[in-house]
Amino acid sequence: MIRIENLNVDLGEFLLRDIRLSVEENDFFVLIGPTGAGKTVLIEAVAGLVPVKSGRIFIRDRDVTRLPPEKRGISIVYQDYALFPHLTVLDNVLYGLHFHHVSREEKEARKKELVRQLNLGRLLHRYPGTLSGGELQRVALARALIIHPDVLLLDEPLSALDPGFREEIRDSLRTLHRHSDVTFIMVTHNFAEALSLGRSGAVINNGVIEQQGEIEDIFRRPRSRFVAGFVGMKNCSRAEFRGTKAVVDGLDIETGRKRENREGYIAIRPEDVVLSRKPLQSSMRNVFQGKITSVQDRGFFFEVSVAVRGAVFVSLITKSALLDLELRKEAGIWIAFKATAIHVF
Repeated sequence: MIRIENLNVDLGEFLLRDIRLSVEENDFFVLIGPTGAGKTVLIEAVAGLVPVKSGRIFIRDRDVTRLPPEKRGISIVYQDYALFPHLTVLDNVLYGLHFHHVSREEKEARKKELVRQLNLGRLLHRYPGTLSGGELQRVALARALIIHPDVLLLDEPLSALDPGFREEIRDSLRTLHRHSDVTFIMVTHNFAEALSLGRSGAVINNGVIEQQGEIEDIFRRPRSRFVAGFVGMKNCSRAEFRGTKAVVDGLDIETGRKRENREGYIAIRPEDVVLSRKPLQSSMRNVFQGKITSVQDRGFFFEVSVAVRGAVFVSLITKSALLDLELRKEAGIWIAFKATAIHVF
């Protein structure tokens, strides 16, 4: 559906280097990365809004690299909505059709379907200045989709919304994608959003694609230290491999499998590190005694760091678990994790 080959963009402060991506038709593809990584520049290059230094962009096997934006079959929705303040919701939604030859019957059918899907019926005669953030986003989505694009580009569509509206728009995006044949590409720096909505995706950092594939695979099997940290694998350490063991700061960790490489990294998700007051009697093959170095409140969870010899492990636990275990800084504690929870790269 979308194929990007060796794409390079030079905007001075923002660079894209040798970008290679492939997005399947009707996919919900999520482009993930920190602020300033090049996410927005990349989708704007796909849309034809920034100049390409070299490389090619294909949509449905058609080379669109040098085509103007209106010839690419793409709609884009920015996080600030970009609605016309002097037009009603209805006029904003219909605006794009002025540049497309659509019959009156087809125009009315598209309008009715999007109004129904996005629950805009009571908003049609209001102006953007009177709408909430969630309502503005739903109007922007309707305006983008009414022209029946091949591709819908979404630039941080949830980041400016309050939590309640964020959930609402997330549900709307999921429903819209399920009931359309449009390929969605969403930019976000929030990996929870990527997991919730995306089928596949890519992680970008400093203008370079670090990893691409299925979202779940990126989440569970990162291929670089940057990706491991970005997807929340806080326990990421350089290791030396001896047989089935990984040696980290003098600590022997059982991985359950031999490695061909003698050196590399291991990563463990913090939710896979179990804390207990006594050594656990279980099938977990890695059980160590350590000392708590910090306890951090992370909202719904607490992040507990435990030093074991020279290594430090981070665990995520609930507030009730924290109270039950009576955890505090400098207290002794046991940690345990399965060999299968260890990702090696």
